[in-house]
Amino acid sequence: MPRNIPVGNGEMLVAFDDQYRLRDIYWPHVGQPNHTGGHMQRFGVWADGHFAWIDSPGWTRDLRYKPDTLVTEVRLRHERLGIELVCNDAVDYWSPVYFRRVAVTDIIGKPRDVRIFFHHDISVNESPVGDTVMFDPQSNGLVHYKDNVYFLINGCSSGRFGVDYWATGAKRIGDAEGTWRDAEDGLLSRHAIAQGSVDSTVGFAVALSAWGSGSIHCWLAAARTHDAVLALNEKVRVKTPQRMMDRTEAYWRLWALKEPLDLSPLPERLRDMFVRSQLITRTQIDNNGAIIAANDYDITHFAGDTYSYMWPRDGALVSHALVLAGHGELSRNFFRFCEKVITKDGYFLHKYNPSGTLASSWHPSVLDGQRVLPIQQDETALVIWALRRHFQVFRDVEFIKTTYNTLVVEPANWLLRYRDHNGLPQPSWDLWEERRGVHLFTVASTIGALKAAASFAQDMGAFDRAAEYNEGAERMRGAMLRHMWEPDRNRFARMATPLPDGTYRLDMTIDSSAFSLFAFGAMSASDPKVVSMMEQVRDRLWVKTHIGGIARYENDYYHRIEHSNLADVPGNPWVICTLWVGQWLIERAETIEELELALPYLHWTTDRAFPSGVLAEQFDPYTGAPISVSPLTWSHATVMIASMKYLLKHAQLTGKPSGSLAERAFGKPR
Repeated sequence: MPRNIPVGNGEMLVAFDDQYRLRDIYWPHVGQPNHTGGHMQRFGVWADGHFAWIDSPGWTRDLRYKPDTLVTEVRLRHERLGIELVCNDAVDYWSPVYFRRVAVTDIIGKPRDVRIFFHHDISVNESPVGDTVMFDPQSNGLVHYKDNVYFLINGCSSGRFGVDYWATGAKRIGDAEGTWRDAEDGLLSRHAIAQGSVDSTVGFAVALSAWGSGSIHCWLAAARTHDAVLALNEKVRVKTPQRMMDRTEAYWRLWALKEPLDLSPLPERLRDMFVRSQLITRTQIDNNGAIIAANDYDITHFAGDTYSYMWPRDGALVSHALVLAGHGELSRNFFRFCEKVITKDGYFLHKYNPSGTLASSWHPSVLDGQRVLPIQQDETALVIWALRRHFQVFRDVEFIKTTYNTLVVEPANWLLRYRDHNGLPQPSWDLWEERRGVHLFTVASTIGALKAAASFAQDMGAFDRAAEYNEGAERMRGAMLRHMWEPDRNRFARMATPLPDGTYRLDMTIDSSAFSLFAFGAMSASDPKVVSMMEQVRDRLWVKTHIGGIARYENDYYHRIEHSNLADVPGNPWVICTLWVGQWLIERAETIEELELALPYLHWTTDRAFPSGVLAEQFDPYTGAPISVSPLTWSHATVMIASMKYLLKHAQLTGKPSGSLAERAFGKPR
C-alpha cells in the first residue's frame, strides 16, 4: 500500500498509507530500523457514544501537504459522527519528535463530547520480543522501550499536558488483538505496564459547543535513554508543540525555496510538483549521507525485503538532482558516505544499509563454477560522474581534495582495468538488476565517468592521468559504436554477451535506459544514431492505453499487469522512463517550440501523482493505480532533473537567466 504523506527530518521518518494510518516509524536512520514492522497504527474517534476508526467506511479523506513545506494538511469528515477533522503532521526539523495536531469541528449543530484515540503497535528495533510499554508518571505519557531505544508518547489538550486515557497490553499473543479494541467504548483500562509483544493506546477528550471547534496535539519522541526522552518531552512542553510545528513549517518552506529560481517558465502545477519533489526526496535522505531508494515497508509482502537501502546508482542520480536544485550540502554528505563504503579495489558493491554496513544482495560471486564480481558497474561509474557534476556547480576545491583519490582516481583506474580486449566493460549486472552482460547503460555511464575523471585529473595537474582516462573513454565509445550498434535495425543493443571467439551476442530488446547515451555525455542527443534510438524507445515503449507513459523495456515482467497485449502494453509505465524521453526532447531542443514538446511528459507525471504529490515507481497501465513502492526517491529526483533541465534550456534559448547555481556550469544563456 503506498505511503501517501511521509514526513521526516533526516533522522526520523514517519509515513502514512492512503487511509491516513501511520504505518512506518524509522529512527535513528531514514530506513533503518522500522519500529512498526509496517503494522498499522490506528487512529479513531468516539463522539457521543459512537466510534469509528479512521479506516472504516463513512469517512471522506483528503491527504495533502501544506504548500511548499513538509507539514501535512489532512481533511477527514464523517457525516454519521457529525464531525470534521483537520490534521497536521510534522517531524520537528531539529529533534526526533513527531507531532500530530487534530482540530475537531462539530457539523451537526449541538454540543459534543468527543474523544480522540491513537494506537501504537511498536516493535522496538523491528522485533516485539522483549519490549516494554509503561505509563510514565514523570511525563503523564507512555514509554515504549528496549535496549537503548525509548519512545515517549504524550499530548496536550485545552492547556493540559499528559494523556487523558491510556492502556497498555499484549498484541498478537493468543487471543490478544491489542489495546486498540479497548478504545471502542470510549474508555481505556489504565493498565500500567506490559512486557513482551505489546502495544498501547492513548486518548484525549475534546468538548465542543454547537458548530464549535477544539484541538489536541499528540507527539512521539525518540531517544537513547529514559532521561533523554524525558528531556525531549520537557522541551516540547516549554516551547509548546504548536510553536515547534510552526518553526518546522517555516524551515522546510525556506529550504525548498532557498534558491532564487525563476520557476515562471513552468506551468503552475509543474512548478508545484518540482517543489514537492524536492521535499519528498529530502524525507528519504538520511542525515549521515545515505540516499534511500524507498521506504514503503509493504514491498516486503512481495519481495521479502525492502527498498530501504542506498544503491550507489540511485544515490548518484538523486545527488545530481540535488545539485541542480542547489542542495550541495546533501550531495556532499552522499559522497562522504560513498567514501566510507567503497571497496579498497575502487568499486561499489550492490547496495548498503543507511548505517553504512553492507546490505542484502542477490548477486552471486560464483557463476558456472567461475568467480565473478557481484556488482553493477554503472553504480561505480555514476558516482564519479555525479561527483564531477557536483564540482562543476559548487567548485568546492577543499572538499574535492579529500575525495579525489578515493572517489575519482581509484575507481577510474578500476574502470580501466575492468575492460575486455575491445575496450568495453567486462560483464556485470544491469541497472534493472536482472541480467549479466555488457550493457549499453553501463557502457555509456562508464564513458561519462572516465571523461569526468579526466576533467578532475586535468584540474589537479595530472595530465598523464587525464590523457589515459580520455583515451579509455574514446576507445570505449568506439567499441560501443562498432560492437553494439545494429545498422539493419538502426538502433543499439541493450546488452552484449561475450562469446568464446571474442565476438558478442546482441540483445536487441528496446530498453528505455538507452537515454544514457546522451545523459552522461557518451554521445550528443542530436546524433542521428541517438535520435533513431530514442524515437524507437518513444514509439515502441509508449503504453497505448488511456494511461500512457513509457515502459522500462519490451515485455517487462516486473509487477506486470498485461500478459497478452504486449504490442500495446509492453510493460507498466514508469515515471523515470517517461521523463527520460522528456529529457531527450529538452536536450536536443533548439527553439522554445521544440522545448515545449517535453512538457506533456512532465504533465503526465503530475497526472500520476497522489493529491499529496507523492509518486510511485510504476503504475497500472489500465487504471493508473500505483504499483510497487511509493514514494520512489528516483521518481521524484527525475522530476527535479527534468524540471531543472527545462528551466536551464529555457534560459539558454531566451537569454533570461534562471537564477540557478547550475546555470554557470550547465546552462549559460546564449
